[in-house]
Amino acid sequence: MDATTSSGASSSLPLHLIIDDALAFVSPLQQSFQRSQRHCFGDSAPGEFPLAANPSIVLHVLTSCNLEPDDLAHLEATCSFFRKPANFPPDFQLSMSELAALDMCQKRAIFKPMTQQEREMFKQRCGGSWKLVLRFIMAGEACCRREKSQAIAGPGHSIAVTTGGAVYTFGSNSSGQLGHGSLEEEWRPRIIRSLQGIRIIQAAAGAGRTMLVSDAGRVYAFGKDSFGEVEYAAQGSRVVTTPQLVESLKDIYIVQAAIGNFFTAVLSREGHVYTFSWGNDMKLGHQTEPNDVQPHLLAGPLENIPVVQIAAGYCYLLALACQPSGMSVYSVGCGLGGKLGHGSRTDEKYPRLIEQFQALNIQPVVVAAGAWHAAVVGKDGRVCTWGWGRYGCLGHGNEECESVPKVVESLVNVRAIHVATGDYTTFVVSDKGDVYSFGCGESSSLGHNTITEGNNRHTNVLSPELVTSLKRTNERVAQISLTNSIYWNAHTFALTDSGKLYAFGAGDKGQLGTELVAQQSERGTPERVEIDLS
Repeated sequence: MDATTSSGASSSLPLHLIIDDALAFVSPLQQSFQRSQRHCFGDSAPGEFPLAANPSIVLHVLTSCNLEPDDLAHLEATCSFFRKPANFPPDFQLSMSELAALDMCQKRAIFKPMTQQEREMFKQRCGGSWKLVLRFIMAGEACCRREKSQAIAGPGHSIAVTTGGAVYTFGSNSSGQLGHGSLEEEWRPRIIRSLQGIRIIQAAAGAGRTMLVSDAGRVYAFGKDSFGEVEYAAQGSRVVTTPQLVESLKDIYIVQAAIGNFFTAVLSREGHVYTFSWGNDMKLGHQTEPNDVQPHLLAGPLENIPVVQIAAGYCYLLALACQPSGMSVYSVGCGLGGKLGHGSRTDEKYPRLIEQFQALNIQPVVVAAGAWHAAVVGKDGRVCTWGWGRYGCLGHGNEECESVPKVVESLVNVRAIHVATGDYTTFVVSDKGDVYSFGCGESSSLGHNTITEGNNRHTNVLSPELVTSLKRTNERVAQISLTNSIYWNAHTFALTDSGKLYAFGAGDKGQLGTELVAQQSERGTPERVEIDLS
């Protein structure tokens, strides 16, 4: 570990000051010289680890420098001081590195309410180490923006969550999906006042439906009263216009919700995946009625493997799993177009590991499920796409389908940190805050604002192109969200590091957060939404 690269490195402990057992192999003269160099002022005897008499200081340094779990593991591997029992409560047998990992876990909102028994079970599920628990929690925070501001571009309506957990909604409201107690459209962001005192950490949007997850693990839903087939009138004829607690989930601590077209999925704090509806043909590993309101544990290999993120497409589900051996992606559902990533177009009733990432030597860290195609960002910044390639949404320069993940070669010089997918549309965010988009250009949702000559159709983009209109804002983009529905014209949000929100694309229902000029139904260039999400 290079201490100079860590956040707060000025207070970190230089590894060359650590005296280990290897000193026994150095000549007496060299030992004397090295000990005099490492002598710590005070009563410490020459040759001792300078802070060995004050391990609480070491613990404070480890937990305040935002070290990664891998850094803590490297410390244990290179110095016996960090491997020995630290003799600190709550477990005197824990090493200094394990104790630091536990301390950092205890600062997380999802970890604090756990009982001691729940924590021990959680540790065993993650692999038997607090460092692995910390890695699991941090992986979920990174890919889901948990406890950070976020914006969701839903089908015709929009959701914005502030860092403090307040929720604003705007746009179409035909089913009460804005949560304000009425069916009136909102053309400006409006806070949901009935949620006062409840901190929301994650949001999901479907056609006519909204779901919110609180920091207490509770799920609130409003809009169409259905967990499946949200695009159709056959279900969800009853509407709910204010956030209501999902009673069937009150005994499960939830950290994420995802809404597909035929089903809804939720992810528990411990990494279990539960699904509602669309199980009548064992499509999701269980047999249920289409309008079932009870959650069902997703059967198969993921019952014993913790999941950090889920992503719902039109008729399939992706799950990003975290194991001691590394990160992996599983898929389940409809395989048309090859969007499950297994080299075929067959359906999968149970989650199945996508093996191609191992062949590509990619550790997935973010997954995105578009209506008909999918994407992943690897730890090394590479981007992979697969599924239906219509309109160039896979970014490979053509409209061919890919039945296994394929690296987007034109982005090899870009280190990606985030990817978002919609209905034949894909966005990639780089570590520099730049944004690239490709795929279907209708509704101006790609941000390039180019129109095919002679008609009212916007140009499709077959390979990634820099969204220069966002570049001109002089802001670093942190998150992109775009409409993931085949029945609605798409709009797109770009959320910056500073908490500013920009919107473009379809705006005929107020989903851009502002009224458009007369006769306009869309906006091709990003404009600021008057709301501060920081």
